[in-house]
Amino acid sequence: MTSSEAILATNLLPLIIYFGAVLAITGVMLGGAYLLGQRHHAKAADEPFESGIVPTGDVHIRFSVQFYLLAIFFVIFDMESVFLFAWSVALQESGWSGFIEALLFISVLIAALIYLWSIGALDWRTRRQRIDSSNSRS
Repeated sequence: MTSSEAILATNLLPLIIYFGAVLAITGVMLGGAYLLGQRHHAKAADEPFESGIVPTGDVHIRFSVQFYLLAIFFVIFDMESVFLFAWSVALQESGWSGFIEALLFISVLIAALIYLWSIGALDWRTRRQRIDSSNSRS
């Protein structure tokens, strides 16, 4: 074994031990819940229940794809704001190069937002509402 392989093995050993510990703890928790958990099957246990009221109608509500797209966009832009916060905290250490990088990052975000807006990804209206609004303008 060469010295670089030995260094790599010693650097990876804590990660391998951590990964094994995570798998063991997860297995113990899931296995313990399965072995020690209560098992009862009642007719009411398998029915949907909300605040003491039996629901009416279908419990599976269909949402539009735009709802999920907007939620994904929100999460993405929210995470990017976390990156900008980290940049603002380390502004003195990063200097002007960090500031220019942050401006470049913000400009890419603005370009992405403009693109999403231009293709209509942020439009919540239904197809009928869009047709009605375009007909009322004419």
